[in-house]
Amino acid sequence: MTHPPTKSAAPPGAGTALPAQRTGSPTPAAAPPRRRSAFAEGVEQLRTAATTEPGRLRVIGAVLAVLIVAFGAVTAWQMTDRAAAADDVLHRSQPLSSGAADIYRSLADANTAASSGFLAGGQESPASRARYEKDIRTAAAKLVTAAANSEPGSPSEAAVAKLNTLLPEYKGLVERARVYNRQGYPVGGAYLRYANEKMQLEMLPAAEDLYTKENARLASDYSDATPYPWAAIALGVLALAALAWAQLRHYRRTNRVLNHGLVAASAATVVTLLWLVVGHTLARSGLDGSYDHGVRSLNVLHDARIASLKARGNENLSLVARGAETVTVGGQTYDAYYYEFDKDMSALGKGLTEAAALADGTAGSKPVVAAEGNMKVWKERHADARTEDENGDYQAALDKVIGTKDATAECFDSVDTNLKNALAYEETRFREQATDGRDAMSGLPIGAAMLGVAAAAGALFGIGRRLSEYR
Repeated sequence: MTHPPTKSAAPPGAGTALPAQRTGSPTPAAAPPRRRSAFAEGVEQLRTAATTEPGRLRVIGAVLAVLIVAFGAVTAWQMTDRAAAADDVLHRSQPLSSGAADIYRSLADANTAASSGFLAGGQESPASRARYEKDIRTAAAKLVTAAANSEPGSPSEAAVAKLNTLLPEYKGLVERARVYNRQGYPVGGAYLRYANEKMQLEMLPAAEDLYTKENARLASDYSDATPYPWAAIALGVLALAALAWAQLRHYRRTNRVLNHGLVAASAATVVTLLWLVVGHTLARSGLDGSYDHGVRSLNVLHDARIASLKARGNENLSLVARGAETVTVGGQTYDAYYYEFDKDMSALGKGLTEAAALADGTAGSKPVVAAEGNMKVWKERHADARTEDENGDYQAALDKVIGTKDATAECFDSVDTNLKNALAYEETRFREQATDGRDAMSGLPIGAAMLGVAAAAGALFGIGRRLSEYR
């Protein structure tokens, strides 16, 4: 009997599905979770801490300390800048502005003295010569000061450099005019007119430009010193509001009226804020007064004095030129120097009227009123001298201009002396009020910083006492 063939045993693993063969690159492992930034973790910690009362107290203490310190720091910063600007007004920009005006005045007066000495011919008086030399030395010294305080590359530095170049050229022309005049040569008058042209067309405009630039610097210092420190005031009010809220919260949660630390912090903040507001208000009042009753009057008086100097110079040069220089206006021909004299006298009259309106009290107005009286007499005497000159009596006209009795020279000297006295008075008034304004800010920057630190420490101490109750 035949048996059916038996099946051989299946090999191990037969009937079991084999794993699929891997193809391509292996599957990447999952990336670890991205760590949050330190800021995000800090915010999360604060949020978590704020869910408990100690945590909330710590946050409140930190916020109060930051606000108070910021108030003290901003106050110190802003008041330091304003105090420095006020000090510049008093000790730098205003003196430099007056110095620039003195440069202009000295140059104009030197030109006047030179023409007066020329008219005297070979009999030039020692006083006239000394006045000329003094004016030249004053202008040179003031130029040195202006150069030392000019910023490199600034317009002021350019004006000073130009004047330093032109001054020796002008002196050389005047000396040549004197030499030829003493020898009786008419060419001396031509040299003097050329020197006058250099003075009027180059030197005085440069000096006026310097004066304008220094006045602009003075105005800039005033604008830096007088604005209210609104940022500091706003931070002070915000810090006080935060302290008041913290104390109200403390009262509602503990039924305790006072927290000594928070009260001390509030008191220090109130003192700082009051000091800031009152101190700056007083400083602003003093500085505004120094400008309204000092700088404005000084500017007007400087302009009036310069107008009188230019008028005197043109009056002298009209006799030096003897009609050689003319100008045509509106179809009519005038002696150039007489025409300029009339313009200068008009400017002088206008300046004196304005100075009288700005003057404070009798002490300020008295020299200005006296100068107005001198100017009126000057105009009358000048009219007589011009009549003599137009009638051909040159010597009579000369006597009425540079003579020793009833001459226009006396009137000019009186006007100049009275304006000098008025300037001295207004200079004193300026210094008094500007000093008051600057002193009102003295100690405020350091005091605000110290009080701010003390107030922040008080706030932290008050919060710390409250925290100690949870330990």
